[in-house]
Amino acid sequence: MGPPPLPIAQERPPVIHKPSHPGPSRRRSRCPAACAAWLGGLLAALCTPCCRAADWPQWRGADHNGLTSEQSGWPAGWPPKKLWGGNVGKGCTSPIIVGGKLYVMGWTGDATTEKGDDTLRCLDARSGRELWKQSYSSPYQGRKRLGDERLYGGPCSTPSFDLVTGSLFTLSVDGDLRCWDATQQGKLVWAKSLYDEYDVPQRPFTGKEIRDYGYACSPLVLGDSVVVEVGASQGTVMAFDKRTGRQQWASKYNREFGSTAGPVPLQVDGNDCVAVFTTNDVVVIRTDKGHEGETVAAQPWTTDFACHVASPGVSGSRVLITSTHNHREAVLFDVFQGGMRQVWRSSRYAVVSSPVVYRDRVFLIQNQLQCLDLATGADKWRGGGFGNGSCLVTGDAKVIAFGNGKLALIDALADEYRELSQVEGVVGGTCYPHVPLAAGLLVCKDKEGELVCFSVK
Repeated sequence: MGPPPLPIAQERPPVIHKPSHPGPSRRRSRCPAACAAWLGGLLAALCTPCCRAADWPQWRGADHNGLTSEQSGWPAGWPPKKLWGGNVGKGCTSPIIVGGKLYVMGWTGDATTEKGDDTLRCLDARSGRELWKQSYSSPYQGRKRLGDERLYGGPCSTPSFDLVTGSLFTLSVDGDLRCWDATQQGKLVWAKSLYDEYDVPQRPFTGKEIRDYGYACSPLVLGDSVVVEVGASQGTVMAFDKRTGRQQWASKYNREFGSTAGPVPLQVDGNDCVAVFTTNDVVVIRTDKGHEGETVAAQPWTTDFACHVASPGVSGSRVLITSTHNHREAVLFDVFQGGMRQVWRSSRYAVVSSPVVYRDRVFLIQNQLQCLDLATGADKWRGGGFGNGSCLVTGDAKVIAFGNGKLALIDALADEYRELSQVEGVVGGTCYPHVPLAAGLLVCKDKEGELVCFSVK
């Protein structure tokens, strides 16, 4: 049976701003040069390598960067239509959408005794009908948990779907890394405990007090590998064969893990790498054949409470980092072999929202949606109210922001905060989970497991 229906969220009338400029002329241009320029611009826009196809197979999309080629559905699809809702179990984990199916994790059990189960569900994305589920015993929080126990529980890592094999990779808060065959009703392919196998230590003291939230980073599928921030003395970052679970390589960098901010792919000097925000440093590690695990650069960066939540933003070979507490800033670094050079620093920052780099702009959320100039870090505009929410950018240059129970559509290229539409009261809990967009569907979820699916078509 599918998840029970939720009461339809109370929605305010959408705030729709009409364009301030006149519409296009009905007269056809007779100038070949103008037509050529228009066509060239269109082709350049279509060929910009900022995002991939319309599935949302991993956390923050195909490239872990919050970009998608999927259209927002504006204007006909906004405000979006609610299709279904239900509760999928506790956890800050986010849903993903692949091939018309929605995959999501959740925890059920007794939080006071820590006893319960993680459950991986496969649902029909449009109807919410449950197609299959798989469960395994898992504690509410990780074995080395310390501090802020009331703020989280259940899986925090988002599943990753491999489009080649049809495998799903999940990581529990207690370090259980598992591979499931989505083509065989979620049959377990392999599993390993990162804590048990690598004797991973508790996060170290970095200022104020020690905090350890367990494993929260999402696995990254790269070619034949699934890359995970393990945080072991054998290597902070490791790659495992996605078919067998066998360790393929470990990074030479081997300091403690951050575990909340996940790895993000990028290229430096034409070499494939990942950027990882560990407890002590921003690290760029090579993943290309023959150089796997080699350190390109490491920039010291520690935050009080060992709290690095937002993943790096990436633009070419540049890495954008943000954190709170003693930092409360965002910094763009230019990465080169052997080091990083600061390009700019902004007093704007985010706690949960990983930066989204789109064209000449950076988007991040700390209460308001903030838009920064990518070249200089200067403010372009701020607006809205989304708490510790998150955002993504669509193929038709719209920002979808989610937080404080509010879902909003904003013009990404405007010179000011220009909200096109919104829905309030979407969910009732804290909106740490990120929103996926695929196949004309938007899925919102809170950390208590309340989930609502909308159509923007």
